[in-house]
Amino acid sequence: MDNKTKKHSPILKEKRRNPVLLVHGINDTGAVFNKMARYLGKQGRIVSALDLIPNNGSELLDKLAQQVANYVNTNFAPEQPLDIVGFSMGGIVSRYYIQRLGGIERVKRFITISSPHNGTNIAYLAWLKGALQMQPDSDFLNDLNSDIEMLKKLNFTSIWTPYDLMIVPAESSRIPVGKEFIIPVALHPWMLTDKRTFEVVAAALDEPISY
Repeated sequence: MDNKTKKHSPILKEKRRNPVLLVHGINDTGAVFNKMARYLGKQGRIVSALDLIPNNGSELLDKLAQQVANYVNTNFAPEQPLDIVGFSMGGIVSRYYIQRLGGIERVKRFITISSPHNGTNIAYLAWLKGALQMQPDSDFLNDLNSDIEMLKKLNFTSIWTPYDLMIVPAESSRIPVGKEFIIPVALHPWMLTDKRTFEVVAAALDEPISY
């Protein structure tokens, strides 16, 4: 097969994938995604993760979202589309980047894993700025949810477990757009080590996009 034939091969074209950015949750670092990153990397994907600083809920989520925007602008070419996977708080931070900081223009697939889209009662236990924004009916979440229809512009997938003890009630991870997958994992952090989660994420990242 000569170079010209390779260039126009429909099979090769189908295998081209967007880079994937992983955004972690509270009290985590990008290392929490190590197993998932290896799984996705073995499929030929380019995967990266950033460390949100501080990671303990003491910073406003919109400020953390600016870190995501800065990371994207620094590490990806302006014309490069990308996909984002956000875990727990990272899903909400990523939503702010997408919905308020222009990420909607370049993110094509967005996956949240056990994220408190409607808040979590656990947030009442901490009086930190970021934690307050994750309380049910917070101004921050109400603002994002006021135009949730924006997420229909991209491929959105929510993954959650009904046994979550960090997202209370667990149904707070539900969102009225996109696709939903319920994986009965026993504990919140195990969502990032369960093979079923990896398989759903990989399938969602392969969903065709209408450009």
